[in-house]
Amino acid sequence: MTSASPNPLIAFYRDGAPDDENRTLAQILGWDDRRLEAIHDYIQWLFPLAERSGANPSAPTLDDATIQAFRSTPVMRDRLRQSFLRMLRFYGLAWADGTHPNISRSPNFPIRSHEWLSPMNHNHLRLTRILRSLRLLGLEAESSALFDELKAIHQDFPGRITDRTFDYWRDAASTS
Repeated sequence: MTSASPNPLIAFYRDGAPDDENRTLAQILGWDDRRLEAIHDYIQWLFPLAERSGANPSAPTLDDATIQAFRSTPVMRDRLRQSFLRMLRFYGLAWADGTHPNISRSPNFPIRSHEWLSPMNHNHLRLTRILRSLRLLGLEAESSALFDELKAIHQDFPGRITDRTFDYWRDAASTS
């Protein structure tokens, strides 16, 4: 064991350590939709980026070693996938893993979409973060599938997602 302590994101995802508010990944994933909507400082832990968050500046950021740890540690990627699946349910979406992974709208999409499918909704920023984080951390197929469904939603619900937001999503899903 080295004397250098790992990035807190590794401890959070690999070891089950709590975040800076003393919440574990398992606890956050167990929250109901209302709580996920109301609390704004967990998404940076579930879907980290290299840039510091203006909404949660105390959240740790990715560095090269942490990105490599996610990409090379199956348990970390599996737990990241669990975070992704929980957020899909929050948005009223569902993952279908087959010959071509894709995401579809679940039966509760009409109810759940009222929480986020409106112009300038803060969940659009969360979705941008999710798309980019998944791609950075080794879940490229999940990021691509989410973008494909968001593209379909953008087309099916004109005016509910701004073109600027859609451009952010496209960039997040296509670059690391």
